[in-house]
Amino acid sequence: MENYCNNNLINPNWAKHGYIQVYTGDGKGKTTASLGLAMRALGRCWKVLIIMFTKGGDDYGELNSFRNLSPEIRDNLTIKQAGLDRIVYENNKSSDDASEIKKGWELAKKAIKNDEYNLIILDEANIAIDLGFIDVDEVVEVLKNKPEEMEIVLTGRNAHEKVIDIAHLVSKIEPVKHYWDTGISARKGIEY
Repeated sequence: MENYCNNNLINPNWAKHGYIQVYTGDGKGKTTASLGLAMRALGRCWKVLIIMFTKGGDDYGELNSFRNLSPEIRDNLTIKQAGLDRIVYENNKSSDDASEIKKGWELAKKAIKNDEYNLIILDEANIAIDLGFIDVDEVVEVLKNKPEEMEIVLTGRNAHEKVIDIAHLVSKIEPVKHYWDTGISARKGIEY
């Protein structure tokens, strides 16, 4: 099968301006929305980088799916995890968390500066900022100086006002009703 990205019918640079998007709030679906956007972009031959802050380990359905994409699509996707295999909160954060998240942020800065991707998703970056692992002023400066055509998405609860202020699109996902409230645990294939 011919690589559909080589047929010149699909132009990843159709829009001359890339935007900063923020998906935040206490509701479910922030990462899910960003991964849907990644799939859409990959379907248009965009080069996509996903950095998963505060998320380590291998038990994520999306990682399994992405590994099994066709080679033509998979070649345009890079996923890096920048976290330990646990959930990080204010009361359990450690120097190991800080080290992993810093590595992820350094990778993000380099990829942005070098204009290596059409879309960069900084999954749970809002949490990393909120917990003090990444300096919000540095994030704002990097985002303000991103390449013109690059799209950047930040997900996670508690998006900082400085990030919201420079974003072009902010979606706040609020819970109305959630089965977790009845004691149902996270489910494979739905929450992870």
